This record gives sequence, structure tokens and C-alpha cells, in this order.
Amino acid sequence: MTVDLPPMDVATRLVRLVETFDDLGCDALVVSHLTNVRYLTGFTGSAALLLVTHGGTLFVTDGRYRDRSAEELAAAGVDAEIRIVAAEPDAVVAEAAAAAGARRIALEAAHVSWSAQRRWAGELVGDLDLIPADGAVERLRLLKDAGEVARIRAACAIADAALGNVRPQLLERPTESAFAAALDAEMRALGAADVSFETIVAAGPNGAKPHHTPSDRVIVEGDLVVIDFGALVDGYHSDMTRTVAVGEVGEERMRMLDVVLEAQAAGVSAVHAGVDAAVVDQACRQVIDDAGWGEAFLHSTGHGVGLDIHEEPRVGARSTATLDADQVVTVEPGVYLSGLGGVRIEDTVLVVEGGCDRLTLAPKDPILA
Repeated sequence: MTVDLPPMDVATRLVRLVETFDDLGCDALVVSHLTNVRYLTGFTGSAALLLVTHGGTLFVTDGRYRDRSAEELAAAGVDAEIRIVAAEPDAVVAEAAAAAGARRIALEAAHVSWSAQRRWAGELVGDLDLIPADGAVERLRLLKDAGEVARIRAACAIADAALGNVRPQLLERPTESAFAAALDAEMRALGAADVSFETIVAAGPNGAKPHHTPSDRVIVEGDLVVIDFGALVDGYHSDMTRTVAVGEVGEERMRMLDVVLEAQAAGVSAVHAGVDAAVVDQACRQVIDDAGWGEAFLHSTGHGVGLDIHEEPRVGARSTATLDADQVVTVEPGVYLSGLGGVRIEDTVLVVEGGCDRLTLAPKDPILA
């Protein structure tokens, strides 16, 4: 299932970030979160610091990534000075910020440890002002360009196909862990670089645990099986949940399936550019509340998807976000009844004007017999 992926617009991201400096109240930003470094530069290694100023960008890494960093930044069209250091990259960045004339240096507030902040404040910045920047890069990441959407769509297509290929194995009485392993292997065989997260396979009573870890429990006729999984393509994730009824599962479990399917459809129908995320959550929650299972919906309705499997915007009752076109979010209501099992149905969708484009297309027909 390999496909030609269109390029991403990486080169302009640093420009757009610098344009936010007045609002941030800084003239230099130190980017330490590796996911944000990747977003801004295309670098995929495990060690890097980025100093972004009005005058340019300094990329600092160690000798392991001398050639790789040069290749990846060039491929992304990113114009940055690359400096290879053996130790104390933060000191190198602080010195470069001072040399560039920066007076107010911002750190990524959500990604800097207490000890790192103390080192910056006590040893590195001298008489320069140190300020927190909360979500500076993440706000840029909210809107996906065409290349990003293509990668998420490709990851969703792999997950769709993989589930279709292995779903009949549920009739062969596999264990939860064996089925999860088969699904993971199939995604990789179809071209995924990796799985997006540890695949959840929760059968029978285990389905009442939203984040159950697959076990050696054998899947048998009469089980509802919650399958939550995703594929990774060029750094971008997919996320999908389907719940399968293996044979006859009884009236109450079928009602759970019907209610959650209705709730999920209501949530997807509510998604469009300009809608409050809390409204989408309420659309799902109302259906489940009306069925008498409001207290069994144990989590929020969804979250953003991209370079992280869970990112902004959050789709929940307390969310203050408004969905915008070109955001990618999940819609995943669920009902979890201890001793009986659980049902969750989830799609990843692209927000567009007037609605959404569903990216996960695996059938939702729950019956496997």
C-alpha cells in the first residue's frame, strides 16, 4: 500500500513561528520538544535543540546526527545553521541567543523540566529575561497542510485494510494479545512504519476497561471485542476503534452497540468548521444519556491527531476550543459496563467547511459470525 506522498510545507513554518513573537513577548524561542523540532525542521532524530530568532535559526545536535540532520533539513528546505556539539547544547543555545542580541528568551513551558528551568535561570541566561511560551508551536500544528493530511489519510487506509484482513481471525478463538499482534504485523506488512500506540484488544468483560492491555484471555463466541489501534506513516498517526460482536452477544450488548453507533454518528454529523468542540461532545453524550448510560461514558469524545497521537484540540465537555477547517480530530464515544463489557466506535476526521471528511473508512457492521 505504498503511495507517493505530496511534500509538506515545512520551510514556511519557522517564518510563521517568528511572526508570533510579538504575541509571545519574546525575541528568541528555544524549542526543546522533539516533536516540535521535527515539525519545524523535518529532523527525526532523538537529540536536538532549536533556537529561533528574528535573524535566523540555530539547530544544535550531537555527532550521531551530523550527516542525518544536514540531509533531513535540506530535504525539508529549512535554512538553519547546524552546530554539532559534544555536550551542554543548552549552553551553546544560550550563548548564541545572547550573541544574536536577544533580550527576552522564551522556553517551551509544557516541555521544560523544573531542573532545566532552574539551570536556564540560574546559569545560562545571565541578565537576559527568561519567559514561558505555552503552546507556541502547537498552535501552528493545529492546522494540517495537504501533505500532512495525505500522510494521516495513508495511515488510516493502512489501518482500514489491516483490520479487514485479520478480522475473520476473531472466529478462530485467538487470545487478545495474539489478535493484537496479528493486527500490528498486518499494518507493518501493508507499509506502516510502526503502530501509533499499543493496540487495544479488549474482549468480553475486559471491554469495560477503556485502555485495557491485551491479555491471554481467549476470545470466544458471545464476546464484544473492542479494537483500538492505529498506523504510523512518515511520523503521522491514525486512530480508529471498532467493536465487533463475535456470534450472538445477547440483547443488552446489542443495545450497547446500537446506542454507541448512534452516538458516534451524531458526533461525526456535528463536526464542521466553526463548531465548538464541546458541542460535538454533547452531541455524542446526549444520545448515551438518553439511553440511560451517561455515567458509563467514561472519557471525552475525542482529540486532535497528527505528529502526536493525542494533541490539540481536545473534544470534550470542558473544551474551550472551536474547530477550524484543516484540523484533524477523533470522534470516539463509548459505553463501559463492568462485568458486561464495553463498546467504543471511533473515526479520525478532517474538519472542513460545512462538515467533515471521514478518514477512517473500515465498516462499522459489528456482527461477525
